[in-house]
Amino acid sequence: MSTTPIDLSQLPAPDVIEPLDYETLFAQRKAQLIALYPLEEQADIAATLALESEPMVKLLQESAYRELVLRQRVNDAARALLLAYASGATLDHLGALFDVKRLLICAGDPETRRDPVYEDCDDYRERIQLAPRGFSVAGPLDAYVFHARSADGRVLSADAYSPSPCVMVVTILSREGDGTASDELLTVVREALEKKRPQTDEVIVRSAKIVPYTIRATLKFFSGPDRAVALAEANRCTTQFAREMHRIGREVTKDGLYASMRVAGVQKVLLDTPADGVAVARDEAAYCTGIELIDGGVANE
Repeated sequence: MSTTPIDLSQLPAPDVIEPLDYETLFAQRKAQLIALYPLEEQADIAATLALESEPMVKLLQESAYRELVLRQRVNDAARALLLAYASGATLDHLGALFDVKRLLICAGDPETRRDPVYEDCDDYRERIQLAPRGFSVAGPLDAYVFHARSADGRVLSADAYSPSPCVMVVTILSREGDGTASDELLTVVREALEKKRPQTDEVIVRSAKIVPYTIRATLKFFSGPDRAVALAEANRCTTQFAREMHRIGREVTKDGLYASMRVAGVQKVLLDTPADGVAVARDEAAYCTGIELIDGGVANE
């Protein structure tokens, strides 16, 4: 069975990121300024700096704020060089270290002014994580997953398993439609894997089986004026959850559904469908065909 990459969002904050506090920096600057004066004058200087209206205090406040901004810029620069936080062109440079290029999903059309669409940062980041597993020449499962996902930008998800010795089944989920991979896409992936597979392996490339479902629930709210805002946020979070669950072998759990709908302002979720979640096999992918969240009013009214 292929393994799941480390969840980068669960890693602790790196030590290189410095915690910042304006008041601490301001106090340090005041103390350093006082220390520059002779000992017999320091009490008078300290009393002067205690006055908020003192021009010298304003200068210290301004310089402390500038230092805070500079330190934050250093933090941002350090964070941007880490795989968990990098985005845009910086992530492309990190991918280059592993010879992994961001995939083109749609070429665009200059005549209709439609820009090219490239793989988003989250999917690209996950492929970069998988890249070292593709270096093996022994044909491990994760290497097949990496090479299948890198074969074409239309591949959203992939899985691999070996039902018998020297036979490898690779399952593909497409970004298009409900996820069913076209024959043309399967051929592209098959040809890409043909160049990577060990000579003793027979590789079978198949489309994932799609398991359609709908989400329907009634939401009960806390009393207050923001029910419409809470309902909109619940719809947004539920849509995002359904999108994230649209992967091969990823079960849609009741816990996940409840968590996505119970946003700030929602007191209770009455789930209608799917009543027991959506279970999928390792060659299947759940696909949400619709979301209906009903305003059930204020709870206990």
